[in-house]
Amino acid sequence: MKKHWVIPDIHGCAKTVRALMEYHINPSKHDWLYFLGDYIDRGPDSKGVIDYLMQLQQEEYNIRFLKGNHEEYVLKARDAEPEKKGFFGFRKSNALKKEWRHFGGKECMASFGLKNLRDLPQRYIDWLNNLEMFIELDEFILVHAGLDFTNEDPFEDEHSMLWTREFKHEPSRVDNKTIIHGHVPINLELIYHYKDHPEMKVIDLDNGVYMSDRSGFGNLVALELGSRDLVVQYNMDM
Repeated sequence: MKKHWVIPDIHGCAKTVRALMEYHINPSKHDWLYFLGDYIDRGPDSKGVIDYLMQLQQEEYNIRFLKGNHEEYVLKARDAEPEKKGFFGFRKSNALKKEWRHFGGKECMASFGLKNLRDLPQRYIDWLNNLEMFIELDEFILVHAGLDFTNEDPFEDEHSMLWTREFKHEPSRVDNKTIIHGHVPINLELIYHYKDHPEMKVIDLDNGVYMSDRSGFGNLVALELGSRDLVVQYNMDM
């Protein structure tokens, strides 16, 4: 019987996601893998994470990827990067890039060996641009951050899908489907609580994989949608 695994924010922890996949999930080519975004930043190997995920695609696993706010961050920071040096050989400052670096972009650039974001290879830009905003399944809606139910059509508000930190779920407006998201790190005990109470209709899977120095956090988890089994991999990168 095929399995459907949902994996939240990886944040540059390539060894950890590889361990999760190979020692806990061990997917077959009949299974489905859904990733909730935020593959990059904070952890030491953003490039290694994307390379590994690209490898899974090339090996023809059933796999879908959502965009996270950190993927949007790097694309916008790259678009703001001056292409040419100005007078006296200096480039204009890039305020968005400076802000992004503060939230984990510094580690991301180091993993790619970059000083200028314009030098990010095109194949990574193409991959980032092809990420999905949400995934709708029979019983679930997968999104990076959440949905804005104050909007007449919550699927129109892409900013909330990437950035919202809290939202009030209205199941009647989405065929009573459960929303599964990441983006906001929560304690592992609370993740178990959400997944064990289907009546709650919202499951946050982000355990803050990069927060390995904080009790109850610092793991990468995966949820199997059919059985509601949760597997947990401690951080191997930080």
